[in-house]
Amino acid sequence: MKSEHKELYKQIDEILWQDWDPIGINDEENVRDEYDGYIPQVFSLKIQGADKNKIADYLYQMETINMGINGNKQNCELVAEKIINL
Repeated sequence: MKSEHKELYKQIDEILWQDWDPIGINDEENVRDEYDGYIPQVFSLKIQGADKNKIADYLYQMETINMGINGNKQNCELVAEKIINL
């Protein structure tokens, strides 16, 4: 992975941990890897030039279908915007 891609990957990781955090655990460092499984797809969407809606839809689907929780579409859109702006 190129160094700029490594940095982007780390930034996406940080955004998912700090800003997305759909299950509210980002104050527990011992579970810091909880969202690691979602980074590759978000990273892929970002480098492929996906728009905010596509990234937000992916995050929302992960919340509602994969995690089985009530999703927060508005927060997913805010997180996606941060990722788009990286």
